[in-house]
Amino acid sequence: MGFSMQPFGVQSMLKEGHKHLSGLDEAVLKNIDACKQLSAITRTSLGPNGMNKMVINHLDKLFVTNDASTIVNELEVQHPAAKLLVLAGKAQQEEIGDGANLAISFAGEILQGAEELIRMGLHPSEIISGYNKAINQMNWWRKVLRNMDVRDKEQVVSRMKAAVASKQFGQEDILCSLVADACIQVCPKNPANFNVDNVRVAKLLGGGLHNSTVVQGMILKNDAAGSIKRIEKAKVAVFAGGVDTSATETKGTVLIQSAEQLENYAKTEEAKVEELIKAVADSGAKVIVSGAAVGEMALHFCERYKLMVLKISSKFELRRFCRTTGAVAILKLSQPNPDDLGYVDSVSVEEIGGTRVTIVRNEGGNSVSTVVLRGSTDSILDDLERAVDDGVNTYKAMCRDSRIVPGAAATEIELARRLKEFSFKETGLDQYAIAKFAESFEMIPRTLAENAGLNAMEIISSLYAEHASGNTKVGIDLEEGACKDISTTNVWDLYVTKFFALKYAADAACTVLRVDQIIMAKPAGGPRRDQAAAAAGMDED
Repeated sequence: MGFSMQPFGVQSMLKEGHKHLSGLDEAVLKNIDACKQLSAITRTSLGPNGMNKMVINHLDKLFVTNDASTIVNELEVQHPAAKLLVLAGKAQQEEIGDGANLAISFAGEILQGAEELIRMGLHPSEIISGYNKAINQMNWWRKVLRNMDVRDKEQVVSRMKAAVASKQFGQEDILCSLVADACIQVCPKNPANFNVDNVRVAKLLGGGLHNSTVVQGMILKNDAAGSIKRIEKAKVAVFAGGVDTSATETKGTVLIQSAEQLENYAKTEEAKVEELIKAVADSGAKVIVSGAAVGEMALHFCERYKLMVLKISSKFELRRFCRTTGAVAILKLSQPNPDDLGYVDSVSVEEIGGTRVTIVRNEGGNSVSTVVLRGSTDSILDDLERAVDDGVNTYKAMCRDSRIVPGAAATEIELARRLKEFSFKETGLDQYAIAKFAESFEMIPRTLAENAGLNAMEIISSLYAEHASGNTKVGIDLEEGACKDISTTNVWDLYVTKFFALKYAADAACTVLRVDQIIMAKPAGGPRRDQAAAAAGMDED
């Protein structure tokens, strides 16, 4: 007779198959370790010389990028503590659209500092208290800020450069000029209402980045339906339900007794379609845009009345088209009111790199502009698109708050220096946590230097020496591998990007440190498909 051990403690309370981890070693330090692993992945992609990661997601799609938010989104992180860092990166991406890498890498670094303090014997609550004091001390930098005019291209480019260069180093001048043009074109009277969705990106294979342009209006990646391929200064009618003979709501049977009646029946249908198309032509519209199928007969009459026909199957794209032209989408084919018609300066079908595209230009309104990106492969185009997205998001952040701080690690070293001084004035165990928080800022110049292949220790010590003598704007010039005043190299970061990245990083780190137990219930459902197959001894194919 075998004795079975009765479960006790937490084991007796929870279902079989659960996991329970508690205490410093099992929970806190393991959590910190998982977060450090995640930040080690993103850290090497930080800065203009950051390395690319090749990520293949669960759908076998390949990503080659150094954009941290794309990397962590596609990795499908399982560990609950590391997920908190992913959420901090996502929050930064949602809020500002740039700086996700800084948030994740910095959170990993301050957690590493916390681990050393825990091993020294400090309690996590003392570390959190010290970190919070350090965050509240970071307000001196508001004094080094400057405002700007968001419609001045030169100022916009200088502030956007750092964000775009971190994705596409060496090509930031071309890209910033394109993005700045596109953003300024669609900037509303009150810049705070700037909408990121109004700057579109069209990726067309072939050519190179120098072939890229900005179009005021939008680009549809399909050909016009009829034989009319170009029209200028025309009114536009948009039909969401398609341009075709609509089936009636009720079913009916028509009894035809002679050939004559059959002919008349067919003619009636033709006459009805012609009447509808003629009504549209009489309203002054020269372009018909259909949200669904375009019937053969309808197309024939559109040709007869010299109407250009475009088909846009995506309803989101149709909405954007209405926004660009100022048209109102009409549900079914009928005579449009003059108020429902939109206006375009020109609609033309052009061939770009072997792809036929329809370019809808509208110079007057500041509704939508499109950046046309050219590149040799899909992955290059995807990466360029991410750089453009970063630039547009930076412009939006600029419209909200255009204050800037020195870039190239100058701000971080200055913060580190001031927080170290502050930690000496503190009494109690908090001072160790504040000193560690200050030390964590060194991660940024160290990573920038390492990614560029420079000697990190030399760079950091010379930065500290410069800042101690009062040169607060000295940062790293990665091209020359030396420390320089960044007002000469013109590397500025937005204050909101930095502030939110450091705030989210510190919040995520404090949340991880507050956890002392992990209790995981048994996962729902039966065994996974691949595990079941392995257990049954089945081959992979």
